[in-house]
Amino acid sequence: MSESSAVGGTQFDLVLLGGGTGGYVAAIRAKQLGLNVAVVEELKLGGTCLHRGCIPTKAMLKSAGVLDQVRSAKEFGINIGGEISFDYETALSRSMKVVDGQYKGLQYLFDKKHKIPVFMGRGRLIGPTTVGVTPNDGSAPFSLQARDVIINTGSRPRPIKGLPYDGLRVINSDHAVVLEHMPKSFIIRGGGATGVEWASVYHRYGAKVTLVGRIVPQEDHEVSEHLTRAFNRSKMDLLPEARPSADDFEVKKDGVVMRTKDAKGKERVVEAEVLLVAIGRQGNIEDIGLEEAGVRTEGEYIPVDAMQRTNIPHLYAIGDVNGQQLLAHTAMHQGIIAVEHICGLDPFPLDILNSPSCTYCEPEIGSVGLTEREATKLGHEVKVGRFPMRPNAKAVIEGHADGFTKMVADAETDDLLGVHIIGPHATELIAEAALGRLLQSTPQEIALNVHPHPTVSEVLGEAAHDLLGHAIHI
Repeated sequence: MSESSAVGGTQFDLVLLGGGTGGYVAAIRAKQLGLNVAVVEELKLGGTCLHRGCIPTKAMLKSAGVLDQVRSAKEFGINIGGEISFDYETALSRSMKVVDGQYKGLQYLFDKKHKIPVFMGRGRLIGPTTVGVTPNDGSAPFSLQARDVIINTGSRPRPIKGLPYDGLRVINSDHAVVLEHMPKSFIIRGGGATGVEWASVYHRYGAKVTLVGRIVPQEDHEVSEHLTRAFNRSKMDLLPEARPSADDFEVKKDGVVMRTKDAKGKERVVEAEVLLVAIGRQGNIEDIGLEEAGVRTEGEYIPVDAMQRTNIPHLYAIGDVNGQQLLAHTAMHQGIIAVEHICGLDPFPLDILNSPSCTYCEPEIGSVGLTEREATKLGHEVKVGRFPMRPNAKAVIEGHADGFTKMVADAETDDLLGVHIIGPHATELIAEAALGRLLQSTPQEIALNVHPHPTVSEVLGEAAHDLLGHAIHI
């Protein structure tokens, strides 16, 4: 019954307003717990992450990584004759195939395994536990009654004020994943996770990239500084101090012109075929009936408590729309928490500081907990351990020895405050640090944990040893 517009029964235990990452996970967990559940989705089940975000972006990044490997094949003893070329259209096609495969798997879970109905249309609260649906197929609107409702309407790319997207010369990440042809040059406005990932993609694909804005400002300062150096070494054009507004851009028929000034007031003019705006995201809270239902909002988001409850009984909000941490894996966990709370299971609340952040640029970044500066600002007397990737045998074997691991702990209590990794497999390695924080492990316990050799995972143990004052391999 997935993607059906047929009404069937209108009474459910739970209705999900939105079937993105958090919503579909919540629906599956609800079905496992015996609830009669339905999803209302306007676009496609799976949401931004599957169709316009995480999955297609990482597929494109993988193509860039393979291109890097081929270019460096000679140092591994592999000779490739002739000139190495890159076929963007094939990379795009592969990305879409990855998305399609994951989507088919999700459809199977809904259609065959769990038999969860998905009503395709625009959903809107017409009461705290009533969702009105305007079907995509033009059929008559209808409503779904429920005992509980979970809002999972997600977020969208934030535009530069006064400079609307046109999908051609001024684009966002939604447009980037489906560009049919790769432009020869980009201005990327925004150095956060989205900006640096697309900069890593296009720069390695061979486009001229100018990255405008501070580099991963949300990460530990040493990680930000290291990635800036790495991008500089790759000869990417960086303007980290520039903050251009709409008035600083001129959109032409064949491209975009940006005018900005450096700290000394000297003007710099940059021309590119495309401007990709990556300055953040904003919650989708408009026209979903929040005002009529009495739901409290703060700015562009819906505040919730530890169980994901809004201020209205039986009405929950999960994922990007609650503004706590705009990451897919966070939305998944919030969806499970909300459903288990609905079922009276007293779920363990999610501490956002234990939910890792992953950035898939080159080199990768994984982080969890507090940065060194955040910890100091909160009054902790911190001690820090560091270990570079270069002494790690597996990193050298793989040909990716750029980066380091940094561990931050409280000097008095030995509490593990944060772990920050930049380098190969950082987005995989950070899971151990997240588990360490969840289990309230100390750096000593991480040092005692046996990390197999040779693996890149040894850098975590080594950083812990360094923090404790007895570094082994440095």
